[in-house]
Parts: sequence; C-alpha cells; structure tokens
Amino acid sequence: MEIFKTKNEVIKKVENLKNSGKKIGFVPTMGALHSGHLSLVQESKKQTDVTFVSIFVNPTQFNNPDDLIKYPRTVDTDITKLESINTDFLFLPDVIEMYPEPDNRVFDFDNLDKVMEGKYRKGHFNGVAQIVSKLFEIVRPDKSFFGLKDYQQYLIVKKLVEKYLKNLNIEIIGCPIKREENGLAMSSRNELLSKENRQNAGLIFNTLFESVKDYRSSNIEQLRENVINKINSSEFLKVEYFEIVNSENLMPIDNTNTSEKAIGCIAVFCGSVRLIDNVFYN
Repeated sequence: MEIFKTKNEVIKKVENLKNSGKKIGFVPTMGALHSGHLSLVQESKKQTDVTFVSIFVNPTQFNNPDDLIKYPRTVDTDITKLESINTDFLFLPDVIEMYPEPDNRVFDFDNLDKVMEGKYRKGHFNGVAQIVSKLFEIVRPDKSFFGLKDYQQYLIVKKLVEKYLKNLNIEIIGCPIKREENGLAMSSRNELLSKENRQNAGLIFNTLFESVKDYRSSNIEQLRENVINKINSSEFLKVEYFEIVNSENLMPIDNTNTSEKAIGCIAVFCGSVRLIDNVFYN
C-alpha cells in the first residue's frame, strides 16, 4: 500500500491512473477503522480498478471541542488493517495540509441539513461538506463509498455532488450497515464504550428491528413513543431523538399507510458516547 501525506502527491498519482484508464474508488474515513470501513474498501475493490482510502479527523465537523479531542486515533492499527485487505493507496494528511487557511464556505442542502443530526449538531454537515468536497477534488474518484449507518450524511454527500460538484461525475454508493454480534451498528465511537455499555447498546437496534413488525399496525406517534420508551427503560441509554421520515428527503411521515419509503433514524447516548442507527420500514 502506497501512503501519501500531501495533496500534490495524490493529485499526481491520480493523474497517472486516469491517463492509464483506471477507474478510481474512494473511501473517506476518520480512522479508528473497523470491519464496516473495511467492507467499504472491499466493495470499492470489486467495483473499481484501484482504491484510495483517506484518514483524516476533520475538525470543522465537530460542534463539540471535547468530542474532537476524544475521537479515537489508531493510525498504526488502521494501516495494518488496510494492508491486510490489499488497499492500494492511503491519503494521510494533517490539518495544515487540508486547511492551510480557514474554510469559510457555506453550503445549502435545502432541508437535508436542518433536521435530526443537523438540528442537534449545528454546523456539522457544513464541516462534512467542506472536507468531502476538498477530498473529492483531490482524488477525483469515479465512485465513492459510504456506510448507511450515517444515512443523513450519505444523502447530503449525494446532494453535495449533485449541486456543487457535478463536473466531477462521482457516483456515491451507499453500503449496508455492519453490526456487532449484539446488533450494535459498528462505529469508531464504539471504542469509547465500556464493555458493559457496549453490550447494553445492543438494545438500540433490537428495539428498532422489533418496531419494523409493528409499523403497519401502529400510528407514527405510537411507534415513536414505544421505541423511545423501550430504549430509555435501560439505565445505560438515553434517546436524544427518534424520527420516522421519508428516506429521500427526510421530511416527517404522518402515517404508516403512506406509499412513501420510510426510515427511522435515532441518536442515543450510551453513557457519554453518542450513537446513531437507523432502520427501513418499507
């Protein structure tokens, strides 16, 4: 695996690859890699000729400075994992490389960045758009792969390409959530959980999964209340939000008999660690 630290190195390599007719896949990450990340790399390797991974803990998407400080950083282990699945290239820049000067760009994603994560993490998605747009312009991938655990982010990245980066012709691929044995969605933040909390956090997805069975026979408010109450019944968990929305535009769904494709999105504190997950209803 070839490792690059600077934008210019990547730009030069990409130019050579494109001149050789190679299709480029890209998996942007913030490190602390787990099996979910590696599955994205493996999917990229199936669909493209060469795969770039980036590891960069992006400061502009953290609305809580403590969260940025605590975010797990395991670069040496990450490199070993990427090498084990024959990743082609790793871009490993520092903050000065990506932000030689402040990025004051403001993006507009219509309603997509106003609800759920956007409501509770002010400025988060603007920071995501800043770094993803920079990375896309450097790597110029044909396809980029994102896990659907961060479903709202996936929609926003698609909108970013459609609205602001159309000239790059990047296809955004959403890949299924990978889960731990107890159902907990794999996340770098899981590394911050105690063993006890990690086990109890399995209740989040188990409750979402059970709610799928009740979707057609319940009304929306009843379903929301049942999910929230069941998760909050655990002394280890506290729901921040649970919303049932249209999976294309994230607008609220009024009833369960609609033909709209619905997704339930949730954020839960497990101790001090904030976890997100989702489930499709139809």
